Amino acid sequence: MRIAVIGQSLFGQEVYKELRKDGHTIVGVFTIPDKDGKADPLATEAEKDGVPVFKFPRWRLKGQAIQEVVTQYKATGAELNVLPFCSQFIPMEVIDHPRHGSIIYHPSLLPRHRGASAINWTLIHGDKKGGFTVFWADDGLDTGPILLQRECDVEPNDTVNTIYKRFLFPEGVKGTVEAVRLIAEGKAPKITQPAEGATYECIQKKDNAKIDWNQSAEALHNWIRGNDKVPVLHLSLQPGIVTKSGLVLFGNDGKTLLVKNLQFEDGKMIAAAQYFRSGSSAAVELTEEEKTFAAVWQSILSNVSQIEDSTDFFKSGAASMDVVRLVEEVKLRASSCQLQNEDVYMNTTFQDFIQMCVRKLRGEDDEEELVVDYVEKNINNMTIKMPHQLFINGEFVDAEGGKTYKTINPTDGTAICDVSLAQISDVDRAVAAAKEAFEEGEWGKMNPRDRGRLIYRLADLMEEHQEELATIEAIDSGAVYTLALKTHVGMSIQTFRYFAGWCDKIQGSTIPINQARPNRNLTFTKKEPMGVCAIVIPWNYPLMMLAWKTAACLAAGNTVVLKPAQVTPLTALKFAELAARAGLPKGVINILPGSGALVGQRLSDHPDVRKLGFTGSTEIGKHIMKSCAVSNVKKVSLELGGKSPLIIFSDCEMDKAVRMGMSSVFFNKGENCIAAGRLFVEDSIHDLFVQKVVEEVKKMKIGDPLDRSTDHGPQNHKAHLDKLVEYCQTGVKEGATLVCGGRQVQRPGFFFEPTVFTDVQDHMYIAKEESFGPVMIISKFKSGEVDDVLRRANATEYGLASGVFTRDISKALYVSERLNAGTVFVNTYNKTDVAAPFGGFKQSGFGKDLGKANYCFYCVDVLFHVKKHKFFKKRKNIYYSTYVKTFSHTTPAVGTKSCLEGKWAGSYIALFTM
Repeated sequence: MRIAVIGQSLFGQEVYKELRKDGHTIVGVFTIPDKDGKADPLATEAEKDGVPVFKFPRWRLKGQAIQEVVTQYKATGAELNVLPFCSQFIPMEVIDHPRHGSIIYHPSLLPRHRGASAINWTLIHGDKKGGFTVFWADDGLDTGPILLQRECDVEPNDTVNTIYKRFLFPEGVKGTVEAVRLIAEGKAPKITQPAEGATYECIQKKDNAKIDWNQSAEALHNWIRGNDKVPVLHLSLQPGIVTKSGLVLFGNDGKTLLVKNLQFEDGKMIAAAQYFRSGSSAAVELTEEEKTFAAVWQSILSNVSQIEDSTDFFKSGAASMDVVRLVEEVKLRASSCQLQNEDVYMNTTFQDFIQMCVRKLRGEDDEEELVVDYVEKNINNMTIKMPHQLFINGEFVDAEGGKTYKTINPTDGTAICDVSLAQISDVDRAVAAAKEAFEEGEWGKMNPRDRGRLIYRLADLMEEHQEELATIEAIDSGAVYTLALKTHVGMSIQTFRYFAGWCDKIQGSTIPINQARPNRNLTFTKKEPMGVCAIVIPWNYPLMMLAWKTAACLAAGNTVVLKPAQVTPLTALKFAELAARAGLPKGVINILPGSGALVGQRLSDHPDVRKLGFTGSTEIGKHIMKSCAVSNVKKVSLELGGKSPLIIFSDCEMDKAVRMGMSSVFFNKGENCIAAGRLFVEDSIHDLFVQKVVEEVKKMKIGDPLDRSTDHGPQNHKAHLDKLVEYCQTGVKEGATLVCGGRQVQRPGFFFEPTVFTDVQDHMYIAKEESFGPVMIISKFKSGEVDDVLRRANATEYGLASGVFTRDISKALYVSERLNAGTVFVNTYNKTDVAAPFGGFKQSGFGKDLGKANYCFYCVDVLFHVKKHKFFKKRKNIYYSTYVKTFSHTTPAVGTKSCLEGKWAGSYIALFTM
C-alpha cells in the first residue's frame, strides 16, 4: 500500500522501518520540525531513504485546517495514514482523505485511559492489565473503532519506563505493522468501543502531580510510580523513616511503602537512604541498565580509578573520538537512548550525563510549548500576531503588578495595544535568568558551531516572517513599509546571518614573548564571552538596532537583557518569539519594554550585568556611562548623537549630489543617526542646488507608510513631532531662511513636512544641534576655501559621520582624511554594510557596531602563560610535546636540509591542541 506515516520519535522510526520491510511504499513522512538543529529520529530515517519528509509546525490554525499543508499532504496520494505516535492535532480532512482512512497507536486498552498520559494512568489506577490499542481514527478523542488490541500483565513494581520498554514499545511496533497487514489483506475489523468502562484523564505534568497522602500505601505506591515520567513529582513529605534500604512512608491504612530514590528540583538524584545525611553529594542510585553507562565511562577513561558523579569526561582526558565511542556504546546498550555528540559536550560530568540519558529513556526531554498571548490585527493584506508581554526566561509574562501602557500608531495617533511595563523586579528576574543561562545552562556549554547554527535558524525564521515584521515596524514606528522591508528588517536578517558565521571564528593569538625561548614559556590569548549583557536601543530603527548589537553579543556567547524604546516595543517582542521558536535556550534572550529612567537605569546599575551597549542621545549616554562606572565598572559601548557635515563642491555631479543629499537628510523621515545634519554647498552652485532640492521635495508623497507609493511617513511619536516644530521655529527666529516645510501636516497622525533651511550661520542653534528629523540645513562656503570649510565642518563635538561630493579624487582624499568622523562617505551617503564597522568618536560615542570589530566589544581577552616542561623530544624524526594531542609538521623546503637537523630555510607550522 501507499502509506503516509504521521508522527515522531523512536517508536515512529521503528514502525516506519518495519512497514518498509513489509513491502509498503511510504509516500511521505509528516513529523515535527527540527529541534536545536536535530531532526526527529523518524525524519532522519526517512531522509536517509530518500522518502519525502514534511516538517509542519502545525496542521490547523484557529481550529481550521491550513490548506497549504493539506494540499501538500494530498499530493502524496496516500491510501492509508499510520499514526504511530503523534503529538500534533491532525485535521479530519487529512484523517478521512485516504481510501483506507487512518489508524492510530494508543498505549492503553481502550476505552480505558483515553488521553495523552495513558501509561501514567494505567499505573496510577493500579490496573492489573495494561497494553495497547490500534484503532481507526475518528473525530473524537481516542474514540474510534478498535482494529487490534494486545494486553500484558502490569507487574507490582512496573514504572512507565519498564512497562514501555518491556512491552508497549516492542510489541506496539509489531502490533501496528500487523494492523497494516490486516488492512492490506482486507481483514481489518472495526469494533465499536464500548461505552462501559470508558475513562479519560488529564495530561500528567508538574502542575498537577501533587500527591494526596490520605490514601492507602498501595495507592501512594501507584501514584508515585505512575508519575515517574513527570519532571518533578511534588512531594511535601509526611512523617517517614530513613533506613538503610530507603525511605519508608506510611499510608492511611497503616501499611508502608519503600521509596528507593529521590530526585530534587535541580535534577540531582540520590538514594533515599541518604536523605538528610551530611553532605549533599550522595551517589546516584542507578538501575542495572544505567550501571552499564558507568562501565562505558570506565572503559574509555581507563586512567580514572573510579567513576563518580563529579567525574568530568573531558577533564579526565577524553577527546572527540571518545565522544563518538561513548555515543555508540550507549546506543548498543540502550537502543531507545538515541544520543548526539552534542549531548555529551553539554553534559560533561557523569551525573549530568546520567540524568540526561534517563530523561531521554523516559521521553522527558521535550520542551514545553511556547505560550503567546497575541494581539492580532488584519492589516496590510495579512494577519499580524504581536506578543505584548515581557519576555523573561523563555516565557511571555506580565510585568509586576500587571502594569501596562499603550503603544501608539504614529500614522493616526490611535493605540495599537497594551504592552507590559517592566518594573525593577522584572529587570532583576531577567538578569537572573540571563546569568543562569550563561553560567549553568546549555548556552554556556554549547560549542560555537552549534551556537552559530541556532543564530542561522533565527535569521531564517525572521526571513519567513519578514513581511509581518515590516508591517509591525511600520505601524509601531512609522517607517515606510518598503523601507522597513528592505532596511529595517532586511539588514537585520543579514546581520544575524553575518554574525552566525563568526561564531566559530572568534579566536585569540599566540604571543612570542622574550622568555619563549630558551625558557620554554608559551603565551597566548583567548577571547571569552563576558556574561550578561544589557542592550538599550532607540526608536528610529527598532529591529535593526536590536540586530546590530544582539547578533554580535550572541555570537560571542553572551546572554542578553534588552530594553527596546518604550514607544516602539513590538518588533523586539516578535523577535523574542522567533528566537524561542528557533530553539535559543531559555534565559539567553530577555526583552523588557519599559521606561529608560526605570529599566535602563536598573540595567546600568545592576552588579550582574557585565557589558552595556547603548544607542541614543549623548545626554543619556553620559549618564549611563557614569552609572556603569559607579556600579561595577561594566564595559560600555555608546553610539550617540551626531551633526554630520556633508560638503558639496562645485565640481560634483549635480544630479547625484542632489539625489544623495536628499537621501542624507530625508532617509527614514530624517530619523537617522548618521543623517547629514548640515550641508556645506560651494557658493557657485548653491542656488542651483537649492532649486533642484526644493523641486524634488515637492514631489515627495507624504502619507500612510503601508501605501507602497509613500515616500515620507509620520514621525515616530508626538513628543518628537513637537520638538521638530520648535526646532524650526528657533531657526526662523535666529534669521535662517525657511525655504519650504517647517510645519506639521494637517492630517491625523504625527506627520511633518520635509523642510529646507538656507542662509544658516555657524552660530545658530540649528547649525549646531541635531534635529533628528527631515530638516535640511544648508550653509554656503566660498570657492577655493577648502581648509575653511573643513574647519567649519569639524567645529562640532560630534564625530559620527561625514561626506564629500567632488569629481576631483585628490580633493576627495584630502577632505576625507581631515574630516573628524567615524565614517566618511565620498560621492555617496547612507551606505552601511553588516561587514563594515560603524561608530563614531568625540561625543558621538565609542565602540563599533557591525563588522569584526563589533563582536570584540562583547568579548574579554584572557591571557595565558604556560610553562612548558620537557617540551621537545625527538622520536622517529618527529618533534612532539608531552601534552600535544594533534600537530602538523612541514616537509623540508626543496634545496634545504631536513628540519630535524636544525637547519632550514623559512619556517614551519605546528598546531597545538591542549
